[in-house]
Amino acid sequence: MATNLSMSATRPKHKRVLPGLGLSLGTSLLFISLVMLLPMTGLVMQSVDMGWDEYWYVISDERVVASYKVTLWAAFIASIFNGFLGLLLAWVLVRYEFPGRRILDALVDLPFALPTAVAGITLATLYAQNGWYGQVLSSLGIKVAYTPVGIVLAMAFTSIPFVVRTVQPVLEELSAEEEEAGMTLGASDWSVFRRVIFPALWPALMTGVALSFTRSLGEFGAVIFIAGNMPYVSEITSLMIFVSLQEFNFPAASAIASVVLMASLVLLFAINLWQARYLRRLHGRR
Repeated sequence: MATNLSMSATRPKHKRVLPGLGLSLGTSLLFISLVMLLPMTGLVMQSVDMGWDEYWYVISDERVVASYKVTLWAAFIASIFNGFLGLLLAWVLVRYEFPGRRILDALVDLPFALPTAVAGITLATLYAQNGWYGQVLSSLGIKVAYTPVGIVLAMAFTSIPFVVRTVQPVLEELSAEEEEAGMTLGASDWSVFRRVIFPALWPALMTGVALSFTRSLGEFGAVIFIAGNMPYVSEITSLMIFVSLQEFNFPAASAIASVVLMASLVLLFAINLWQARYLRRLHGRR
């Protein structure tokens, strides 16, 4: 007993690395308020000042509605493509060792570091009919630059890191024992992936695809240089916001932007709610 008391007396006290809860929470809330809440509040207030009739007239304009459709289907296709390719990239980076692996891992984050306008100009140059890739695709009858296909390409390029970086840490934490147990029992590689690996990756993959989708909804710089920006064909919602700003119609720009904001918030809330329920159900089965 005396030995335990002496050990507890000499044991060093735990020191907090960060300040207390009050200061840490206050700093965090201040940062969130300045960077996120205040701009969002200003956006909402601009829209509220319009009145419901004017607000509905702006967001339901035929050209604006067409831009919603173009943006939604292009973002959907780009996010589905990123789901497959992002999962494959994460799998290769985690499960295989090969020369240049670190370089490939770094290149995944290139869309985050590269200005979107530079990405758009580069893609438009490469995929134009006289570009390196565009010449080959044109000979096959495929046109990418200045078409809706270019919108999908630009959105996929700028948002694929969300899928890779969301799936990669989950894949690294998966235990190899369950996979080995499945193979020992005679399961094929596909059965082990479908029954053991994929259920654990599914929430992270869906989260990455949802983040990719929401990122694509608000993409501007990379898209306008390769889209062609034809009304009712390749105009995105971000461009409609930009056009309203160029005309100094700030309430209309805020109204259109609020639609994108609400769609993104609803999607993020839904995917987080689904992910929490899925994980609880998955742990309950185990």
